[in-house]
Amino acid sequence: MFKPFSALTALVLIAACAGETTPPVTENANSSEEAAPVPVYPLALPEATSVEITEEDLAVRIRTLADDAFEGRGPGSEAGEKAADWIAAEMERLGLQPGGEDGTWFQTVGMVDQTVDEAASGLTFSGGESDRDYPMVLKEDAVIWTKHQEETELSFSDSEVVFVGYGVVAPEYGWDDYAGLDVEGKTVVMLVNDPGFATEDPDLFKGKAMTYYGRWTYKFEEAARQGATAAIVVHETAPASYGWDVVANSWSGAQADLVRADGGAERALLEGWITVETARKLFAEGGLDFEDMKFAAKQTGFTPVDMGGLTASGEIQQTVSRATSRNVIGVLPGTEAPDEYMLFTAHWDHLGKKSEDRTGAPGQDFYRDDIFNGAVDNATGSAALLEIAEAMAAGEHPRSAIFVSVTLEESGLLGSAYYAENPTVPLSQVVAGINMDGMLPLGRSKNMVVIGYGASELEDRLAAVLETQDRIIEPDPNPQAGYFYRSDHVSFAKEGVPMLYADGGQDLLDGGVATGKAASEVYTVQRYHKPMDEYSTDWDLSGMVEDVTALYTVGRDIADSGDWPEWYDGNEFKAIREASLAEAQE
Repeated sequence: MFKPFSALTALVLIAACAGETTPPVTENANSSEEAAPVPVYPLALPEATSVEITEEDLAVRIRTLADDAFEGRGPGSEAGEKAADWIAAEMERLGLQPGGEDGTWFQTVGMVDQTVDEAASGLTFSGGESDRDYPMVLKEDAVIWTKHQEETELSFSDSEVVFVGYGVVAPEYGWDDYAGLDVEGKTVVMLVNDPGFATEDPDLFKGKAMTYYGRWTYKFEEAARQGATAAIVVHETAPASYGWDVVANSWSGAQADLVRADGGAERALLEGWITVETARKLFAEGGLDFEDMKFAAKQTGFTPVDMGGLTASGEIQQTVSRATSRNVIGVLPGTEAPDEYMLFTAHWDHLGKKSEDRTGAPGQDFYRDDIFNGAVDNATGSAALLEIAEAMAAGEHPRSAIFVSVTLEESGLLGSAYYAENPTVPLSQVVAGINMDGMLPLGRSKNMVVIGYGASELEDRLAAVLETQDRIIEPDPNPQAGYFYRSDHVSFAKEGVPMLYADGGQDLLDGGVATGKAASEVYTVQRYHKPMDEYSTDWDLSGMVEDVTALYTVGRDIADSGDWPEWYDGNEFKAIREASLAEAQE
């Protein structure tokens, strides 16, 4: 079965046949100077796709969304927002109904774009045993920004520097890195990840698996709650699970945030990262040994350490602009229980275009171009979302299905956070959800990996489906990376909705674990958050077909049933869900 063109499709089809990299342009509807410009979209929708989940359909959608014409799908940018239009047009073509605001396909997400002027901004440490200044070279030694949205110039000077271990306050684990310390006006320096990662003690936090306390987002939030003037995280590749180049690329250039009620005034004046090499030098100047301090920080009862009279001064000059991006929402109404929803999510955005980023990855001298195409991250998940929508739309289902393509994931899961705070349907009526993000084209595998394994009954359903594919379910082999807290499903989980985030495993039919692991590492080092994350006709999408089919089957079966999957006992989100459902029944 194939889907024909629709009305919205006709608006976005405009003649991209001449070439896939034609940039967006506008044309007037007629010769009148007063005529409003009519948008001309750079890429056409597929003329026909199969309701079956196929390599060919995945390829055309991934290739399109990763095309240079969308300039890396930067939220709020002219070219990037055209990708959201394209997805909406696809949803309509597939037979979904608009699920956004005022009968549209979209939910407007207000955003603030902040760009640090690196030539006029800086961070300098002073004092120490050599009693001199240590200015940071931005992007080489440090990356800095501010969450303050109302000012274009901010500065502080002579702020006392304190090492606060992992920067964690976790009463349930009996842990407080700020115990007895007043950090008002001070600069706090902290380690990435959490003490459980450092010790691998399964009885400390969650052992090797990262908790939310290990996430950089939490660390900056906690530093602000404590009243710090500046908050600095020390980067190390293993506990962060990505290299310094990812930090330099991701936290430089324009940075998006949601519009904050207080303009970000509650946050520290300056936030940022420093390299571990820089940290070692600064600790030495403060009369401390970095490795000794790391060892002390993972011990129960750690107390903050003054860094030997070292002080910090910083200045940020930034441009601030307000813009909007959009979540794209499509609904397939249910026939018997239309007010109960099976949720599917994937983020459409990526890093956009960054003309200043010309540094090569290891073994490469330069990038091909300055467009961060995001083919794997997350044109793959977006294509999977549309594939599942097309398969679901081919039949009728007792429950509704809602497909949410969110924006601003790369800026800190902002689009999904906004939706979770402002849902278009009550989240107590969302039975369960499946999120798709960064699906590597490695070929067929013997397994699927569940991120945040041990969370909910959705895993049991996935295991049963995989058995029909002669495959198995496995826990995340890299739980220390905290991937459960690094994609959009967590925004819904924090509101109590049981969420499943699973991807193809590394145990490949062709080459086994060694080949799968090596390919994953190549992607992480050479392509993740870099312009080299581009679509290739050499990709093997056979494994992705199996993975997407498995996720579709889990979601379809829930939509066809009256079941309400639950979080497992002991899960941190179970009580939130129970309270949400109880409140909805009152």
